[in-house]
Amino acid sequence: MADNTPTGPVELGAQMDYAEHEGTYNLFIKLSKYATLVCVALMVAMAFGFFTPAGFFSSTVLFLVLVAVGGFLLRDLPAHIS
Repeated sequence: MADNTPTGPVELGAQMDYAEHEGTYNLFIKLSKYATLVCVALMVAMAFGFFTPAGFFSSTVLFLVLVAVGGFLLRDLPAHIS
C-alpha cells in the first residue's frame, strides 16, 4: 500500500502571521489581568461597604485605591513566565 500521510507543513492555507498572533495573545492576557483586578477590587469594596458601618463613600474610595495600587503592581508583570 502507498503511504498517503502528508509530509509537508501543517498549514495548508495562507501563511500564519505569528507576530500578530503573539500580539493578540499578549493583549488578551493584559486585559484579563486588569479585568480580574477590577472584579476583585469591586468584591472587596462591596464587602467593606455592606458589612462595616463605613458606608458607600468609604467603599468607593477603597475601590479606587485598590485599583490604583493593583494597576501599579500589575503594570510590569510579564504576560507569561517561561
